Amino acid sequence: MSNGEASTLLPAAPCVRTPANAPPFLEGVRCGRCGEVHIGAFRACPACCARDSLTPHKLAEAGSLHSFSIVRRSFPGVAVPFVSAVVALDDGGFLKGNLVDVLADPAAVAGVGRVRVVLREASVQDAKERRYMTYVFQPLDGQD
Repeated sequence: MSNGEASTLLPAAPCVRTPANAPPFLEGVRCGRCGEVHIGAFRACPACCARDSLTPHKLAEAGSLHSFSIVRRSFPGVAVPFVSAVVALDDGGFLKGNLVDVLADPAAVAGVGRVRVVLREASVQDAKERRYMTYVFQPLDGQD
């Protein structure tokens, strides 16, 4: 996906950034006092409570699978089963999303250690036919 094409997509989540002249990326915040990374909008650091210490931070593009669930029932039109995962990013912080390219079976997912964050166009459009950029997790080749 080219930079121009990515910039025409709307972010599907608050942490997705789609700059006009650069590749899309995920953004969180880093605390200048304690160094913790968080995903979301905060007035103070959730770890140390420091105010006015949070600055934008480009999130890591890889991490380790922290936990997962196999989702077998969902909204109409959403294909099931799928794997919902929580990933501990390499630079700190935790991110929830879908794990793709692995069988939705506990034994198969348990073998996944490291994942990469992949930004791509969402598979659905809204009622106004707007297109969105989202993220998923893919297992890294050559698991640890």
